[in-house]
Amino acid sequence: MIKIGIIGGSGLDNPEILQNVREVEVETPFGLPSSSLKLGTIGNTNVVLLARHGREHTVPPTQVNYRANIHALKDAGCTHILATTACGSLKEEIGRGDFVILDQFIDFTRHRAITFHEKFDPGNVVHTPMAEPFCSELRRLLVSSAQELGLKFHDKGTVITIEGPRFSTKAESHMFRTWGADVINMSVAPEAILAKEAGIPYAAIAMSTDFDCWKEDEAPVSWEEILKVFNQNSENVIKILLGVINKMNSVKGFDLRSVIRTIPNWPKKGIMFRDITTLLDNPDAFAHCIQKFKEKYAHTGLTKIAGIESRGFIFGAVLAQALHLPFVLVRKKGKLPGEVVSQEYQLEYGVDQIEVHKDAIRMGDKVLVIDDLIATAGTLKAATRLVEKLGGAVFECAVVIELTDLRGREALRGHSLFSLVQFEGE
Repeated sequence: MIKIGIIGGSGLDNPEILQNVREVEVETPFGLPSSSLKLGTIGNTNVVLLARHGREHTVPPTQVNYRANIHALKDAGCTHILATTACGSLKEEIGRGDFVILDQFIDFTRHRAITFHEKFDPGNVVHTPMAEPFCSELRRLLVSSAQELGLKFHDKGTVITIEGPRFSTKAESHMFRTWGADVINMSVAPEAILAKEAGIPYAAIAMSTDFDCWKEDEAPVSWEEILKVFNQNSENVIKILLGVINKMNSVKGFDLRSVIRTIPNWPKKGIMFRDITTLLDNPDAFAHCIQKFKEKYAHTGLTKIAGIESRGFIFGAVLAQALHLPFVLVRKKGKLPGEVVSQEYQLEYGVDQIEVHKDAIRMGDKVLVIDDLIATAGTLKAATRLVEKLGGAVFECAVVIELTDLRGREALRGHSLFSLVQFEGE
């Protein structure tokens, strides 16, 4: 299920636009994000709004906790991130009020944490590819939306991100122009880097509000001028974002809910059983699942994928092959030969165990734990403990189906969860 994180987007929280709103305060391993999260729906799409500089714009650019912001959106289940930003133009042809769909950045910041990796585990060095920092599909949707609205926009542009909060000197502004930068701002580079590390497709739309200070026939940039131009064009920013959100069906590519059969009162009365066999019977649906998992976990530095018996084997083994990674079997008690490590977990009717080979996971391994479904998270939680008993680190848990009423996500306690489709109360 798609869930779009929107950084910025002031005005989208208008109750006529954002429905079913709830506001949540969150904390991450990297501290507090810049603001609470506003969760709701726009049309049929789930969205999460985050204010980069705080709801009252009280957080200076350097002090924005970019790591906490991205981590909070990831923990909230965001599958994509759209960001908005004001920028200064470094090109004659990019005028005030023009939109730029960014495709490259130059990071000229110096005092910010720009990675989640404060150290590398032995044998697990992570260097995230950054040749194409912005998601091409989201950029395509932004371009299409701006075109349909008849707005003046530029379909690509390189942004240079400076530290701030001060503006550039004339010498700096001219230097940035010689470097090939098209626009200048104080926020995009850290966000794009961290979103890429987190495996979340990210795109940003920049609104030109000024000419920095390189243009001799223009007054140097001022905060008052930025606010004036931005406010004059804020409605167009909202229209572009709404256009993209309405087009996100083209990103989904497949309605998984339509191919998952619901069997009422099985295995006992009152249970709505979500039957994944109908999904497995549909090659397009199965390929869609694997593709979404592949997009999510490529270039994340995973070293192994662990699949939980038995349907976790199906998705995990195919994904491991697609990512050229080793696959680890997590099986019920007594199913694995040789030396194993076991972990108990609670069932409605008692206690069960799962096991993994003692040598399947090594110190420093970065492991994705995958299953077909999460309900109360008993099995998934036990699998994460097995990984950690053997010295591995759980990168994330992934499932096709999440039964949100049963609060399995909360039960995982510290391990993030990614799900492709969610069912709640029906």
